[in-house]
Amino acid sequence: MHKIVEDHAWLKARLALLEEEKDLQKARDSLAEKRRALPWRKITTDYRFDTEDGEKSLADLFGECAQLIVYHFMYGSDWKEGCKSCSFWADNYNGVVPHLRARDTKLIAVSLGPLEQLLAFRERMGWSFPWVSAGNSSFNQDFDVSFSREQIDSGEANYNYHKTQGIGEEMPGLSAFRREDGVVFHTYSTYARGLDPFNTAYQLLDLTSLGRNEGELDYPMDWLRRRDEY
Repeated sequence: MHKIVEDHAWLKARLALLEEEKDLQKARDSLAEKRRALPWRKITTDYRFDTEDGEKSLADLFGECAQLIVYHFMYGSDWKEGCKSCSFWADNYNGVVPHLRARDTKLIAVSLGPLEQLLAFRERMGWSFPWVSAGNSSFNQDFDVSFSREQIDSGEANYNYHKTQGIGEEMPGLSAFRREDGVVFHTYSTYARGLDPFNTAYQLLDLTSLGRNEGELDYPMDWLRRRDEY
């Protein structure tokens, strides 16, 4: 049984927590400023992607926008359907695409799987955001989201900026790019728990009394299904 109090006691506790929430938001704002101030690195590899409009370069994927956000969606070259956790995240993307474009930013998903399978899964899930295949380039490997079995077994797989074991051949991530005068720069990437803020369902659950309620599961997302499988 959770502690039950009178209105005045509840308000006192809530106001105390509000001060901590304000401090956290200020810290987030400061961190976002530091993120924007990170140095850039020039992309020199000629990555090629299969898209609905034919083969495209990384610079082409920007369209008319100056910025590109890539969600590294786990969908291996021989998979029959997309990862359920990446699908959970991708359920948040359709509605924000026009808003991002209004701020000169394009959002796309990139996977290793063949384009026709990616588009078929996108149709099944009712999504409309752009999705392209990097199956014919080293893009996924270079951005540390796809690994060989040898890398994993030897502990040489570099995920979330350190060598680690116990990961899969496909892992999730998000990368941001900037294009200036036709030159593409990598400005940011995040992985693992760094992806948490992009999942609205988790953010909403964090506001409730039960929270994510995953503590007694075999692993945190054991409850999760693709949206059409519940």
